Amino acid sequence: GLLLILYASVPYAYANPVIPMNIIRIGLLIIVAVIVAEVAWILFSGSPVPVPNTPRAVQTIGAGKQLTYIVMGDSTAVSQGSAYSDGYAVGTATYLAQKHAVTWANLAVSGAQAQDVLTQQLPQALPYRPDVVLIGVCANDVTHMTGIKDIRDALMGIIRELQSANADVRIILTGAPDMGSLPRIPQPLRLIAGRRSESINAMVLDLVDNQRVFFAPVATKTGPVFRAHPELFAADRFHPTAAGYSLWTPVLIEALQRAGL
Repeated sequence: GLLLILYASVPYAYANPVIPMNIIRIGLLIIVAVIVAEVAWILFSGSPVPVPNTPRAVQTIGAGKQLTYIVMGDSTAVSQGSAYSDGYAVGTATYLAQKHAVTWANLAVSGAQAQDVLTQQLPQALPYRPDVVLIGVCANDVTHMTGIKDIRDALMGIIRELQSANADVRIILTGAPDMGSLPRIPQPLRLIAGRRSESINAMVLDLVDNQRVFFAPVATKTGPVFRAHPELFAADRFHPTAAGYSLWTPVLIEALQRAGL
């Protein structure tokens, strides 16, 4: 966002010669200094947190009608920032197992964007012909400034392929979390990240105009709490703690309930 401001300011300055050149230079230097400071803040704020040991083997839990469940997505889907057992993948699988014999696997990878889910995780998911799929992705698309159309195309590709494998599959999309709540991102970039989250989630909401695709609005449901309580973030000031993930899980369970599960 600051780079766009810098880019836009140059032609304006030269088109207005009444502004002294030394003032223009000072202004540009200030903008560059702010950009450098914000990048440094993002790179060096907080302490890294490890990716939890994520079981990749297929598991079966619960009893009742058979249900095949697949989780795909990014670091939030493997509960980076807390123990794996505290995350929403385990929490939602445990919920489904209350009434079903759930055969499930977690294919999520830390750092994944929507395109990565399409090209790398989806091919692993399709052979299972899953009944239920949870896709926790878009946070990294915010930070990498992925185009809205590109995200939409990737998500639509995932949905089409899953529905081709099983016409009755129910798909849960988290969209982007509230990236405007992250202490790791300084202002004004945090404001921009929050607006990007809103734009992505508006697009995702359009995708769920389908009786078998459901939106779990983690940003609107949990964002205000994260903004008010920065202690819900792990040492890297980016990923949620166990207490933070405990806010996400009920939102996802509510979406599963709307899906008839």
